[in-house]
Amino acid sequence: MTGAQRAVVCAYHNVGVRGLSALLALGVEVPLVLTHEDSATEQIWFGSVRSLCAAQGIECLTPADPNVPDVIERVRACRPDWLFSFYYRQMLKGDLLAVPSRGAYNLHGSLLPKYRGRVPVNWAVLHGERETGASLHRMALKPDAGALVDQQAVAILPNDTAHDVFQKVTCAAEAVLLRAVPRMLAGTHTETPLDLAAGSYFGGRRPEDGRIDWSRGALEVHNLIRAVAPPYPGAYTIADCARLELLGSWYKGEPGHGSAPRLYWEEGRCHADCADGQRILITRLAADGVDLDRQAFLARFGGETLRLD
Repeated sequence: MTGAQRAVVCAYHNVGVRGLSALLALGVEVPLVLTHEDSATEQIWFGSVRSLCAAQGIECLTPADPNVPDVIERVRACRPDWLFSFYYRQMLKGDLLAVPSRGAYNLHGSLLPKYRGRVPVNWAVLHGERETGASLHRMALKPDAGALVDQQAVAILPNDTAHDVFQKVTCAAEAVLLRAVPRMLAGTHTETPLDLAAGSYFGGRRPEDGRIDWSRGALEVHNLIRAVAPPYPGAYTIADCARLELLGSWYKGEPGHGSAPRLYWEEGRCHADCADGQRILITRLAADGVDLDRQAFLARFGGETLRLD
């Protein structure tokens, strides 16, 4: 096929910004982008697809539902060869997926078929995975279930937070597009059906899911802390009538001072003993939204040790 090919893009977040940028760099014509209005209740720490569209002179819509007839007709009027979804938060249904002449494709933040569904990076960190990645796949009616075009793995280090991993996945997503899209434009790419039975599916997470279960061992507690560390809502516990937020941790497999869960200060640093007799270093601690150093901890709780239940 000769001449510039056209794509309508559904995009949000950093992956949306980098994905759209990659398509433009590859010479794909993008006449229309669908994105989201930023939520007033969400911390906006990521890039703006809308701002990129404004800078590039691309029409940008923020429909509450992309699957309504008016939006589908607007997409159809663009006569797209392709439709791409980059971290767009709504499911695209069959009528919309059928519009592009050459297919609809999604970037997903895992090594499909593992971690299909919502917030895949957070789930991978929570489960202590040592790698994840970015996958480009054909879209199907079932989420993250269409045939795989390409994927790239990234390492998850033992003390990486979900935010650290998300940054790696964003880079991997861009690399996948820069490698796969030229083959797609030329009609030389291949697609491999996913073995969904060999994978997994997870739903969304809520802020209250960050409550720490102190019957768990040190590694599990550490994985929860780093999976939801800022800019995500954070892990927390209730102790001495306070909401304690454990916003950063470091795991070395060190023995603690027993199996009774507690927070304590030792040589100027805060630690948490866990139920398996190991401890983790707490690198950032807050109470009711206010960061605590040792002196603030002493003033708040009247000592260097606090029992946890």
